Amino acid sequence: MLTRLQGHRWTLEPYVRGIVRPAEVPPSRRILVPFQDPLRGRIALTGRIGPESRSNEMVVAIHGLGGHVGSYYMGRMMGAAARAGIGGARMNMRGADRGGADFYHGGLAEDVATFLASPEFDAIEHLYLVGFSLGGHLALSYAAGKVDPRVRAVSSVCAPLDFDAGAREIDKPASAMYRGHLLRGLKQTFRAASEHAAYHTTVERVDAIRFVREWDEVLVAPRFGFESAADYYAKVSVGSRLDAIRTPTLMLVAESDPMVRLETLLPSLRNPGSVRVVRTPVGGHVGFPERIDLDVGAKGNVDDQVIAWMRSHAQAGASA
Repeated sequence: MLTRLQGHRWTLEPYVRGIVRPAEVPPSRRILVPFQDPLRGRIALTGRIGPESRSNEMVVAIHGLGGHVGSYYMGRMMGAAARAGIGGARMNMRGADRGGADFYHGGLAEDVATFLASPEFDAIEHLYLVGFSLGGHLALSYAAGKVDPRVRAVSSVCAPLDFDAGAREIDKPASAMYRGHLLRGLKQTFRAASEHAAYHTTVERVDAIRFVREWDEVLVAPRFGFESAADYYAKVSVGSRLDAIRTPTLMLVAESDPMVRLETLLPSLRNPGSVRVVRTPVGGHVGFPERIDLDVGAKGNVDDQVIAWMRSHAQAGASA
């Protein structure tokens, strides 16, 4: 019981602190990355990049389900990049900026490739990709496929690995508070997208959705060509493909995470391939105590340590 309570604490406390007393985020500017979608035609991914740096290294962060580039943990990671003296960029999954481009799912690795191929990154020699929650799943999915050779290392923070098991847990009555928060963000994304194009369902039907599996059944599966939510989960979940990852990858798992339960991860973690898995007994969903040691040979908070671990692999590659 105490373990579960502290998981809630480290999920909610950093979130509330990020609202009441937001961390200082380095200056950044908006970037636009257009691409051609088979259904929607020409649309664009958006993000933010900065601070401008003379460094040839850059951290690229991806937000979680229902989030966006302004989510508190994204700014926190940008602060860590600035402390390390390197550049930072934040990617919105399609439509997450509420700009109406479209909506997303957790397996659109091609969107990550499109974002990283932007001319904004042409001068960067070392890219470090880090994703939070669903963004962590997206980062792992990207790493399991064809990877830009400039991506030296990848990290995921509290990523789900099995969408079916994850949906089953988050849809339980005990997770109603978290589920409601996630769905509010998703519905805002769809509402904006529906103002720019017609979809197969209505805003009224989407507003009535109460469960994550229902969202995937009603919205994601038909929009992206899956037979059902179950088909989407089976084809997209990265847990069975971790052994395909060749880029140095760090996976951070909070054992008390109340949103991505440890038991949903354990089957996948039996065969993580070359992925380095760090399990922390203390922490919540993308929230951790300020002083926690990930045992990766680095100091500072979680974000500082994650960046230091990724940079160490770029340095190792350069000296090889």
